[in-house]
Parts: sequence; C-alpha cells; structure tokens
Amino acid sequence: MTWLTLLLSFLQIGFFSIGGGYATIPLIQEQVVDKYHWLSMQEFTDIITISQMTPGPLAVNTSTFTGIRILGLFGAVLTTFGCVISGFVICLCLYRFFSKYRNAGPVFTVLKGLRAASIGLIAASAGTILTMALAGTTVLGSVTLPVNGIAAALFAVSLFLLRKFRWNPILVMAVSGVAGAVIYSLPV
Repeated sequence: MTWLTLLLSFLQIGFFSIGGGYATIPLIQEQVVDKYHWLSMQEFTDIITISQMTPGPLAVNTSTFTGIRILGLFGAVLTTFGCVISGFVICLCLYRFFSKYRNAGPVFTVLKGLRAASIGLIAASAGTILTMALAGTTVLGSVTLPVNGIAAALFAVSLFLLRKFRWNPILVMAVSGVAGAVIYSLPV
C-alpha cells in the first residue's frame, strides 16, 4: 500500500460522496474494507462510531480516523485532504454552473435524482451499521442472524429514550457506553 493509493482512494470518495456524511460511509467501506482490506469491518464500524461522537463533519472525521489507522498522522492528513479538496473543487464548479444556469428546469430535475440516490446510500449505511452492531456481521445470507440480545436491548432502550423522552443524544451515548461497559465486563 502506498500513500498515493490512499490519497487517490479518498479523492475518489470525496468526488463521489454526494449526499453528505452518511452517504459517504458505503464509499469509504468499499475502498478501505472491501477493496484494499486496510481495515476489518469491526475496525471500520468502530471508526464510524467514534466519528459520530466527535465534533465535525462525519465524512471528514471518518476519513481522518481511517488515515490515522492506516498510515498514522501522515495518513490522516492525506485522507482528510483527499476528502475535503474534492468537495471544495466541486463547490467551486457548482457555483459557476448555477450562476450561469440558475433558472434552468432540467438542472432541478437532475438534483431530484441525486437526492433519491443519496437516500438510498444513507439507507444502505444505516443497514450496514445496524447489522454490524446487532449481529456482528454485514453478511445477510442466512435467514436468521445471530442477534446479540444485549446490543439489541441497549439499542431499543436508547431509541426509546431519544424518541419518547427526547433525551440529549450525548447523554444517551454516555449512558449506553457505561451500561455496555458494565454489562460486557460481567463474567459469563
């Protein structure tokens, strides 16, 4: 693995990550887990979790943590640059395009199609994270998945606290983390 391969992978991710942070997750997974095997699926899921808890955009945080894991500080700079510069260049091009064609109807039709694709990418990443968290795998080949009951219960309680009682998400993460640490450290 070379630094150039890492940079080119994250340039590609940055250029094709239309739809924001959650839409970027499947693209990053394809490059770092499936194609180059730089990370295991469990490591990648852990990075996504950490990225959601730290301030900043999800795509940038995920890129940075992935780069640190692969090539250390130099990798973090490369992956973050690759992810961010792509968006910057796209924004400049889109600004020029929309300044010139701001009243064109076909432009808005294309944007509606991109919005639909983004929803699909977000749903795919949500499914991947959920099956990884609850079943420990992303392979859905079998009819019944070996669901981790403790993880499913923590998920259900967290969702209930967020939706019904409108708890602060940071508080829910802290309580879930403490509960998981206590439950999983008990002798079996």
